[in-house]
Amino acid sequence: MTENALSQIIIGSSIKVHTALGPGLLESAYEECLYYELLKSGLKVEKQKALPLIYEDVKLDVGYRLDLLVENKVIIELKACETLNDVHLAQILTYLKLSNIKLGLLINFNVLRVKD
Repeated sequence: MTENALSQIIIGSSIKVHTALGPGLLESAYEECLYYELLKSGLKVEKQKALPLIYEDVKLDVGYRLDLLVENKVIIELKACETLNDVHLAQILTYLKLSNIKLGLLINFNVLRVKD
């Protein structure tokens, strides 16, 4: 399945979770529910996957964790904050660079409409 097809499923599932729960919960609650929805869709999903940093051929565990990794093709970074800012974008861009994955979705659940 392509990254674009996966992203459509992920966004649809995110909207479903947000519609059911609304804003105001902890990020971990949204993560668990989205993880469940994506598994129901038949996708391979890993949560809190460790992402090592490779420096001079040495693999370093520096504590990076991907919220969700779908089909080893899409990184999902979940937030439940008032507004997204530059550090959130930098975080997902760093994850994409370190993992050599092409697509990342930054989803904030603490909004009136998640599709915005």
